[in-house]
Amino acid sequence: MALSREELIQAVSGQMPEKRWKHTLGVMQSAVYLAEKYGADPVKADLAAILHDVAKYWPVSEMEAVIRDNGLNEDLLQHDKQLWHSEVGAFVAQRDYGIDDLEIINAIRWHTSGRVGMSLLDKVVCLADYIEPGRDFPGVDRIREQAEHSLEEGLIAGFDSTISLLLSQRRVIYPLTMFARNDLITQL
Repeated sequence: MALSREELIQAVSGQMPEKRWKHTLGVMQSAVYLAEKYGADPVKADLAAILHDVAKYWPVSEMEAVIRDNGLNEDLLQHDKQLWHSEVGAFVAQRDYGIDDLEIINAIRWHTSGRVGMSLLDKVVCLADYIEPGRDFPGVDRIREQAEHSLEEGLIAGFDSTISLLLSQRRVIYPLTMFARNDLITQL
């Protein structure tokens, strides 16, 4: 049984530090704005935004166990642990919070890495995570500017920012993010 929006907010906000909950509130605001601007369902955008970081502060061992024990994408375990919470969050949204809408589940699952063939809701939630008002990193203003003109251009700018940062730190780049970026470029 799905929880009410208020019950969901209470349950999710209790699983993270106050600063991360403020981020989530910003993603909720940005996701609804982008959904209304680009024709996605604002109610689904809001729900996906509430849940997008639900597993972010879980212990790494617990996230790994959820991935392994439930037949989730084990390929993630070979990559940065920052990617794991999206996969676990999508699973938890279904298992613990009664979310059965695949569009919402997928928007949670792909909000960190992106994917080839992103849905409108995937794009909205992923971009909202980049541009929410509390975000402050080099290049965020450019991403926000692009987001005003095109979801795809905003996401490309966001992925470019992430990829550039990872390159500058000599860190591994998750291949799906490169594929997602390239797919968005072909859509323009």
